[in-house]
Amino acid sequence: MAKNDDPAHKSTRRSFLKAGLTGGAALAAAGVSGRAGAAGDPLITEIQDWNRYSGDGVDSRPYGHPSEFESQVVRRNVAWLTADPISSVNFTPLHELDGIITPNGLCFERHHSGIAEIAPQDHRLMVHGLVDTPLVFTMADLMRFPRENRIYFLECAANSGMEWRGAQLNGCQFTHGMLHCVMYTGVRLRHLLEEAGVKASGTWLLAEGADASGMARSIPMEKALDDCLVAFRQNGEALRPEQGYPVRLVVPGWEGNMWVKWLRRLEVGDAPWELREETSKYTDLLANGKARRHTFAMDVKSVITSPSPQAPITHGKGRTVLTGLAWSGNGTIKRVDVTIDGGRNWHTARLDGPSLPKALHRFYHEFDWDGSELFLQSRAIDEQGLIQPTKDELRAARGENSIYHNNGIQTWHVGKDGTVENVEIS
Repeated sequence: MAKNDDPAHKSTRRSFLKAGLTGGAALAAAGVSGRAGAAGDPLITEIQDWNRYSGDGVDSRPYGHPSEFESQVVRRNVAWLTADPISSVNFTPLHELDGIITPNGLCFERHHSGIAEIAPQDHRLMVHGLVDTPLVFTMADLMRFPRENRIYFLECAANSGMEWRGAQLNGCQFTHGMLHCVMYTGVRLRHLLEEAGVKASGTWLLAEGADASGMARSIPMEKALDDCLVAFRQNGEALRPEQGYPVRLVVPGWEGNMWVKWLRRLEVGDAPWELREETSKYTDLLANGKARRHTFAMDVKSVITSPSPQAPITHGKGRTVLTGLAWSGNGTIKRVDVTIDGGRNWHTARLDGPSLPKALHRFYHEFDWDGSELFLQSRAIDEQGLIQPTKDELRAARGENSIYHNNGIQTWHVGKDGTVENVEIS
């Protein structure tokens, strides 16, 4: 090897070595170390197949896919939740992810009549009702409007719904996995409505999908003209069919049932349509028999994704990284507190990554586990000062009849062997 006597090179090398030593000291101070005797590990000392043989070429995977060693990272359903998977849901594997962006192939699905497969050249979006000029847009027409890129979370109003009556499903994928966060590319809904000319009496908007169920929701015009998007891309690529290809509605911060997929019709009216999805469904039945309706916004909420039932502690005692997600339909997350002893002591978690309104926020808390039992909880506070309630506080206010909008604090019990279970504590 040629000798390099360049002073700049020596300086750079010294800086690198110094930084490496400093980093090693920091790790040691934090209670993290490598395996003793690793120098004799054959995975280090012996040539492996991946060192010995050439791999596949650049054209072997024209659309990339995850490593075969990550085959467990998939959406999963709960078979007994619904009678038929055509009208059902599967769940995002939150415990396997990090950061705030959900990969397209892992975003949970919720269908009312299966996936509509629509060729973009055949799709039409109609705007009519209380407008000056009824219009029909092709996909090519939509592409000519000014585009925007926005990162938002999408949460089904029934997320955590099974937990209203106590701990039910053992895994945050199943308790909280009707949730994802992606970058949407599309055009403001306002532009399409302005093109048609909304009459002064037009105070509500009906959004209808092209699937066989004709899924539709009423949306207040104030929201429609604010931040709603008509989106055709997700994380840079075209929407997946299960996410509404070729075009869907994005209603930031509001319940996922309103984010109509395969969007085909927008009708302007002067009152809500009182459809199935806003009367018998997606209303909140209270203890006195009355139901709250038009509870559109998703409340401040959080969950610890690891450790959790599907992500137990396997490394034994010592430095442990706790991580999770927080979000609010009211804007950004101001703070997340975590406890490892069931609420006796709370610690401010470290928020890391972008803090965007109506998007997921990633939090971390590092601690030394001594092998004793733990009761893990997280509590989010949003920019409006709203605090995530306990489940008891939520039930005291709304009873136990509801399914939707459960934003109560979730508890995980960690056993001495590192296994984790969904529990409740008072």
